[in-house]
Amino acid sequence: MNDSQNSSTEKLPTLRIDIISDVMCPWCVIGYLGLKQALEELKDELQADIHWQPFELNPNMPLEGQELGEHIMEKYGSTAEQSKSNRDHLVSLGANLDFEFNFEEGKRILNTFNAHQLLHWAGESSDKQTELKMALLIAYFKDGRDVSDIDVLAQIATEVGLGDNLDKGMAKQLLQDQVYAGDVRALQEQWRGMGVSAVPTFIIDEKYMISGGQPAKAFVQSLRQMIEEN
Repeated sequence: MNDSQNSSTEKLPTLRIDIISDVMCPWCVIGYLGLKQALEELKDELQADIHWQPFELNPNMPLEGQELGEHIMEKYGSTAEQSKSNRDHLVSLGANLDFEFNFEEGKRILNTFNAHQLLHWAGESSDKQTELKMALLIAYFKDGRDVSDIDVLAQIATEVGLGDNLDKGMAKQLLQDQVYAGDVRALQEQWRGMGVSAVPTFIIDEKYMISGGQPAKAFVQSLRQMIEEN
């Protein structure tokens, strides 16, 4: 990139985007990938500073988790047929965004408190928080890995190359010691206090809110409007 291109980039408005999300939420995948497409379309109009924020959809989920179909039926009252139809729809949406959902037999909803602590730490200590978030989503939805397990989380931290200060041993120790537990709980309470009750929720510049797994064109329209208003 030459000096004139650098200068042009520096002059672009920068939007802070807080993405309130849970690793168990397939619509968070759809929403983020829609946002990513929108930001690529708007790359000559704005820059984005993305921060992932914690929100446990199932804060009381036991460590052993719960079978997915049973959980959906219990929580939302969906029949087995409705649940399968919804999963098939997500698989189709994911395929259109180059993301593979694998809802294999026996898949379980897991406790995500440790995953949120790892993400919070990565956000404070590196520029790889988004890469880690996507690695966790792929690990769970595509590969069927247990992202509630501390050893698995530490391994994923290593796989994304978080650097010397975020090596596997340190990640495991921090999760065992629950170093960031208080921070994550406080942030979750903050978002709930602001009226967030579902994910994904996108907070733009701490004053605009976009909810749900929106397509790219919806993000493009909203972000352009926000830039014009500012």
